[in-house]
Amino acid sequence: MVEDESLFRNALFTLFAIAPPTFIGLRFLQAPYGKHHRSGWGPNLSPPLAWFLMESPTIWLTLLLFPHGRHSSNPRSLTLISPFLLHYFNRTILYPLRLLKSPSLKTASGFPLSIASMAFFFNLLNSYVQARWVSHYKDYDDGDGWFWWRFCGGAVVFVCGIWINVWSDRELLRLKRQGKGYVVPRGGMFELVSCPNYFGEIVEWLGWAVMTWSWAGLGFFLYTYANLVPRARANHQWYLDKFGEDYPKNRKAVIPFLY
Repeated sequence: MVEDESLFRNALFTLFAIAPPTFIGLRFLQAPYGKHHRSGWGPNLSPPLAWFLMESPTIWLTLLLFPHGRHSSNPRSLTLISPFLLHYFNRTILYPLRLLKSPSLKTASGFPLSIASMAFFFNLLNSYVQARWVSHYKDYDDGDGWFWWRFCGGAVVFVCGIWINVWSDRELLRLKRQGKGYVVPRGGMFELVSCPNYFGEIVEWLGWAVMTWSWAGLGFFLYTYANLVPRARANHQWYLDKFGEDYPKNRKAVIPFLY
């Protein structure tokens, strides 16, 4: 028990510790997949396989760890872990299947194995922290009258985020299936930001941080921000460089009206 508590604390500390260097590093060097794909990063996987493999710990590790928590049968614990699994069922199973349905994407330039491996190990770390917190270390005191208020408020934020995230991903895939190469996305949140899919995911994990009301949830939100905001900035600049005057000047990179 003491060893597990020590492991949990160290894992939680690591989650916070890797966020600043991730944010700084991605300001100067973008992960080489998608729009930023380039050679020199080792062998490539097909994008659907890469997404499935690197996101998979969020499903199997969570389901493996959760039953061993002291709150594994608590309705509050089961309710709380559900949004986490919902997001990653979409990201691990449904999103790769959508990629498979797109001939242009399943035969794309590829996803570097090195990047997929780094994402795999991050998901191991984060899934352990979130699953152990929710199922074991969180105190579900019956006297906590704020639990359901926090959960419902955070759930509203989470649902808004997942809707934006999924809709934006679907729209980007739809445009790529047309076989016209990269075009300027239009409609919905694309009128406000270049990367609404990233904005949606940031909003999701803000909602998760509120729902869990924990250092674990906050650490995940901060890492998500550190990882996605620099990439959104790079994507925004990529659009500006590619489309020039044809790209809407009022769009921000990722946060509507602000950044």
